[in-house]
Amino acid sequence: MASAAKALDQRNCPSGTRLKTIDMAYIALFSVLIAICSWISIQTTVPFTLQTMGVFLAVSILGGKRGTLSVLIYILMGAVGLPVFSGFTGGIGILLGNTGGYIIGFLFSALAMWGIECAFGNGRVKRLISMLVGLLICYAFGTVWFMAVYTRGSGPVSLLAVLGWCVFPFIIPDLVKIGIAFVISPRIRKHLVR
Repeated sequence: MASAAKALDQRNCPSGTRLKTIDMAYIALFSVLIAICSWISIQTTVPFTLQTMGVFLAVSILGGKRGTLSVLIYILMGAVGLPVFSGFTGGIGILLGNTGGYIIGFLFSALAMWGIECAFGNGRVKRLISMLVGLLICYAFGTVWFMAVYTRGSGPVSLLAVLGWCVFPFIIPDLVKIGIAFVISPRIRKHLVR
């Protein structure tokens, strides 16, 4: 089992190999999983979705290469107008809006996780660290994007205000989602057809 996991990890780092049909099926499946996670809205004071959990699951289960492709396809599906974003929305306008940077940030999160996987391997602690780094990158990219778009449309806004609107309320839910993805991803991964 360890050799099969090692072979799967090696397939996810740049090596010039082509994707097989099973890889493409998994990529499509996890793109849809991320969309389904975006539709699940948990109503609290600040409602949140499970999108980030979908991203972390895709990269943790499929590995960096296939997981990142799943995230990219998810974003492209939304960009062309399919209702895959939260609230069953889609379209380039969502991506170019105030919070679009957080969606685009998912791709940078996946790329960071893939980079950590290639550089340091895919052990449990490394996978957890890669998820935390990915979340921070998503927050950073999305916050900078929000500030730029908001300032252009409505006037200057402080970093603290944007963090209060878009980051602070989501830290604990996102850490819970990371915890869930961290626990269930190895269990699902070992059952995948290789």
